Amino acid sequence: MIATLTIVRYPVMFGWAGFLSMAIFRLPLWFSQKISFYKLMGCGKNGTFDKSPDWRQWALLTISKEDHAGFTPSFITAWWQFFKVEQWELQLLPIEGHGTWDGQQVFGQLPKQTDYDGPIGILTRATIRLSQLGRFWSHVDAIAKQMAGAEGFVTSVGIGEVPWIKQATFSIWESKTAMKGFAYKMKEHAEVVKKTHQEKWYSEDMFVRFIPLKSKGQLNGKLPFEIKL
Repeated sequence: MIATLTIVRYPVMFGWAGFLSMAIFRLPLWFSQKISFYKLMGCGKNGTFDKSPDWRQWALLTISKEDHAGFTPSFITAWWQFFKVEQWELQLLPIEGHGTWDGQQVFGQLPKQTDYDGPIGILTRATIRLSQLGRFWSHVDAIAKQMAGAEGFVTSVGIGEVPWIKQATFSIWESKTAMKGFAYKMKEHAEVVKKTHQEKWYSEDMFVRFIPLKSKGQLNGKLPFEIKL
């Protein structure tokens, strides 16, 4: 299966169209036989992992079989064209991971580790317990700043289904070694990961690694990540 993550950014005057699309797009996605799973999501301020929403930037994640990779219902693509959005599309091959999304292993049964060590995309998502919202958000800024300055970090975007509660981060790294250097060797990040388990911050979580297959379009005037052949 292939996952397609599309991040779109609306012109200033059309931010309302992005908000409206979160309801309207459900129908063509639900009826599509080429898509096995989808999520419509908002983005944090300026596309980052932030409590304040960015009313101009939105995300669509779809999963389909390889022969339908990159498929987006025509109604949605026409909507994006009409409102003149910036559009960054990534096609991703899931290779490693664990956890569930809405109780499903949406990317199939994946091994926890492989030998792959090339450019890699990382999706981390969680449903945060209401009782732990304060604990979770009090650690976000420090970790985000550390990640942005980490060796091998390329780019990231904060996305979510439900503001403050159902949150996710998608990041791209030059290699799995670089990603692990941040995840396991940065003291503050390692401590936060430990707390999430000890204090049971999440009622559900998922961690998946991908090989980026295609990257096209632009966001804020540039292509955030270029695949070098």
